[in-house]
Amino acid sequence: MRIVPFRGEYYKLRPERQHLVRNLIYPVPDPRFPFLGVHFTRLIHGGVEAGPNAVLAFAREGYRKTDFNARDLADALTYAGFWRFLRRYPSMCWYELQRSFSRQLFCRSLQRLVPEIQPGDLDTGGSGVRAQAIAPEGELVQDFRFIARPNALHVLNAPSPAATASLAIGAEIAAMAEQAAAG
Repeated sequence: MRIVPFRGEYYKLRPERQHLVRNLIYPVPDPRFPFLGVHFTRLIHGGVEAGPNAVLAFAREGYRKTDFNARDLADALTYAGFWRFLRRYPSMCWYELQRSFSRQLFCRSLQRLVPEIQPGDLDTGGSGVRAQAIAPEGELVQDFRFIARPNALHVLNAPSPAATASLAIGAEIAAMAEQAAAG
């Protein structure tokens, strides 16, 4: 298994169009992928965020399209599991890449949730990088993956909602470590 960085890019709804989204709006997820798909999130300090997509980041801290780290990119591109993933899901990968460069195409995805949204309603937002585990067979690892070794517990995958579930995950890790120490 290898960790491959995927960048998720967001748009923000212009203030005069935020009335279109009064709550969180999420799509029905595709069970083949751990990525939720584009959705609308009302932000705690005001505003509405729309996104993200999911594209290969060319650096582990590749928050912009222009961020590049040769070692990080080589790590992803030399992993056979990554190429198996691309061969298994070429249309989805191509679509995500196209949406990264097309506000209109990104907007079409958002219109499935809120048909009134138009490309002009969107301002460029921020982005994030997801450390996604990919199995050697090319499957995206969709759940937490732990490996216990003598005197060590490895957390190999902590997908979303890792941050929001961090206390529960921490309790699970502590219980596993306690069990290993007792046994």
